[in-house]
Amino acid sequence: MKAIGSCAVKAVCLVLLSAVALCGQEQVSPPVVPLALKDYAPQSMLKVSRSEVQKTKYPAIDFHNHITDEKLEPLIAAMDACNIRVVVNYSGGFGAALKEEIARESTYPGRFIAFANIDWSTIDAPDFSQRAVRQLEEDVKAGARGLKIFKELGLTVKNKSGALVHVDDPRLDAVWEKAGDLGIPVVIHVSDPDAFFLPVDRRNERYDELQEHPDWSFYGPPYPSKRELLEERNRVIARHPRTTFVGLHVANHPEDLAEVGRWLDRYPNLQVEIGARLNELGRQPYTSRKFFLKYADRIMFGIDTAPSQVYYVAYIRYLETFDEYFSYSPIEGQQGRWNIYGIGLPDDVLEKVYWKNAAKLLRLK
Repeated sequence: MKAIGSCAVKAVCLVLLSAVALCGQEQVSPPVVPLALKDYAPQSMLKVSRSEVQKTKYPAIDFHNHITDEKLEPLIAAMDACNIRVVVNYSGGFGAALKEEIARESTYPGRFIAFANIDWSTIDAPDFSQRAVRQLEEDVKAGARGLKIFKELGLTVKNKSGALVHVDDPRLDAVWEKAGDLGIPVVIHVSDPDAFFLPVDRRNERYDELQEHPDWSFYGPPYPSKRELLEERNRVIARHPRTTFVGLHVANHPEDLAEVGRWLDRYPNLQVEIGARLNELGRQPYTSRKFFLKYADRIMFGIDTAPSQVYYVAYIRYLETFDEYFSYSPIEGQQGRWNIYGIGLPDDVLEKVYWKNAAKLLRLK
C-alpha cells in the first residue's frame, strides 16, 4: 500500500511540475490571416454522394437565354452534350436587327428561336401604341415567336419629362392585346431579387454581389418598391386574359413560392420559368419540389446564361437528383453564400418542365 501511495504522489507531482513549466511558456496560436469578406471562399467538409448526370432525361427547350453576341457553333456543342434541342433567344431585337439575328440562327435549322423586343425610343410619340403594334406584327411575320419585355420597363424607361414609365402604362395595352391576337407569349421581367430592393448593409444576404455590382441595387428613390412593380405587372396580366404571360425568374419572387402559387391560381394566363433562380429554388428543396409538383403544367426550364455544359448540369442535378449541398454557380460569382439541394422530380413532371410546356407555347411538335 505504501508503494502504491508513493507512486501516486510522484505522478501528481510530475503533473504539477509540467503545468508550472507550461505556465511559464508563451502559448503559441495559429496565425490569423487578415481576409476581406469578398475573398472568403470556404470549402465544405461535408461528404455526400454525387450523381454523375450530364444530360437531361428528356429532350429539353432552354426557354430563357440571350445569344445574340455568342458564336453559335460552341453553343450547339454544349446543347448536344446536354440534350438541349432548342434555345430561345430573348434578345432578338426588332426590325432589321431581328431579321439579321433570325437569319444568323437559321444556319442551324430548328435549334434557335428568336423573340422580339420593344423600341422604347418613341415612347413619347402620340402614335407610340400604333407604332409598337405595327412593329410587333412585322416582327412576328419575320419569324419572331414571342415578345420579351426587359426589366428596364418600370425601372429605367422614362418619358421625356423624366418620369418613369409604369409597367401598366395604358399606352402598352394595345401591344399586350396584339400579342394575344397573334398567339404569341409575352415573357416579362419585372423587378429583381428581393435583396436588390433593400439597404446594402450587413443584413443584406446578397451583400457581396451588390458590392461588386452596385448598379444592381434599386433601393429607394428614384426607384419604386418591388411590391409596386409586381402589382403593376399583375394588373397587366389581369387586364389581358387572352394573352399568355410568362413571369420570368419564377415571376421574380422565388423567395416566396407561396405567393407565386397564389398568382398562378389567380391568373390562368400566367406561367413561369426558372432561369437564373437556381440559387433561390435550390435552397428550399421541400417547398420548391411541392411547387413543381402542383404547377407542373405551368413551369418551364431555362438558364439565362449562355449555353454551357457546367451550367446545364447544375440545373439537371437540381431537377433530377436528390444530391445534397452542391454549387448552383460553378463558374461565376455566387448569388448568395449558400449551396443547394436536388428535388428529384418524377418523370412525368420532368418531361413537362423540359419540353411539353414550352413546346405548347411555341407551337412545336
